[in-house]
Amino acid sequence: MPPSVVLVTGVSRWLGGALAAELAADPSIGRIIGVDTVPPAPAMLRRLGRTEFVRADIRNPLIGKVIAAASVDTVVHMNISSTPVGSGGRGPMKELNVIGTMQLLAACQRAPSVRRFVLKSTSAVYGASSRDPAVFTETMQARRVPSGGFARDSLDIEGYVRAFQRRRPEVDVAMLRFTNFIGPRIDSLLTGFFRMPVVPTALGYDARVQLLH
Repeated sequence: MPPSVVLVTGVSRWLGGALAAELAADPSIGRIIGVDTVPPAPAMLRRLGRTEFVRADIRNPLIGKVIAAASVDTVVHMNISSTPVGSGGRGPMKELNVIGTMQLLAACQRAPSVRRFVLKSTSAVYGASSRDPAVFTETMQARRVPSGGFARDSLDIEGYVRAFQRRRPEVDVAMLRFTNFIGPRIDSLLTGFFRMPVVPTALGYDARVQLLH
C-alpha cells in the first residue's frame, strides 16, 4: 500500500497550519499538501516543514486538478471561517464556507483516489436553546435553528458532507465538532473576555461553557 497523500485546506490559519505541521512530522505519511488563498506567515511556514504549499482557492473548480494531480487520498477541510471580520464581511464568509465546501466536495467526488474526508465543524450546530439538554450526543439535533451565521453555515456544510457520503459510500467521513479553543497562545474574543480584570456574568444564572484546550 503506497504512503498516504494528505491535503489540508486553510493551512495559513493557526489551526490548519498546526495540523499540517504535525502531519509533516509523521514519517509514515508520504506527502502533505497545504492549500490556502494566501501564503502562511514566515513563522508558520517554518513550522510546516516538508508540507508542500499550494496557493489555491477552494471556491474555484481548479482545486480538483490539485487533488487529481497529486492522487490525494485524504482531504482534511479546515478552511471554515467563524467570523465575518476575518473574511471581509458576512457575504464573503458565507461564500468561502458554503460555496467553497461545495466545490471541494465536488472535486473529491470526481477523484477516485480520495478515500477519507475529515471536516472541521463546530458544536454551534447544536444551537443554544433554553430547552436544550445538559449534554448533547452526536445523533441529536438543535432544538431551535441557530441564529448565528457561522452556525447556520456549519449546518449547511454538514448537510453537504452527508450528501457526499451517500454519493461516495466507500469514502470514510469524519465530522469533528469543536468547541471554543482556549490556551496561552490563543487570541480570540473569548480569551480576551477571560483576561479581563473582572469577568461579567449573568446574575442568578450559571451558564454552561465548553472549552477545548
